[in-house]
Amino acid sequence: MREALWPRKGFHRPILYFQKRIVRLTASPHAIAAGFTAGIVVSWTPFIGVHIIMAIVLSYLVAGNLVAAALGCLAAGNPITYPFIWGITWEIGHIILQRDGGQQNGIDLPALFHKLDLSQLWGPVLEPMLIGGIPPAIISGVIVYAVTYYGVKSFQTRRRHRLMERARARMTLAADNASSV
Repeated sequence: MREALWPRKGFHRPILYFQKRIVRLTASPHAIAAGFTAGIVVSWTPFIGVHIIMAIVLSYLVAGNLVAAALGCLAAGNPITYPFIWGITWEIGHIILQRDGGQQNGIDLPALFHKLDLSQLWGPVLEPMLIGGIPPAIISGVIVYAVTYYGVKSFQTRRRHRLMERARARMTLAADNASSV
């Protein structure tokens, strides 16, 4: 039970894994940053079942990396973050729409979800969450794009230099071996 709630190696390891997985993708820094940002932005929407599909479509439209889009969805939209995302988007949506967030008008959410009656679900639930997701999606999108773009660009530059140094060392070694024979 403890292992399910608190991993033995901590939460830092999965974060490092995502970071390394993203910077090692073979694409331009813009494509990786745009794809990852698309995944993060889509995670602010209330349409949970189709987040990855939406992120891939958005990433394709902005010439982003599709794998990075899926990783962005998985990084931002997960069972740990969804309650916070829903609470933030709900409150911001009610502020923007100038509604009282506590007023429920007797909505039976389990019955509405069971019937999948989106017309009755739209006004009280989906509309404030969708509109409330726009400001945090824009803010997090700009920040994530900038951090990801410069991080990937820096990693790729360092990696290119490291590979060039190894190639020079091999060529020097090969030239030395050829001259000694």
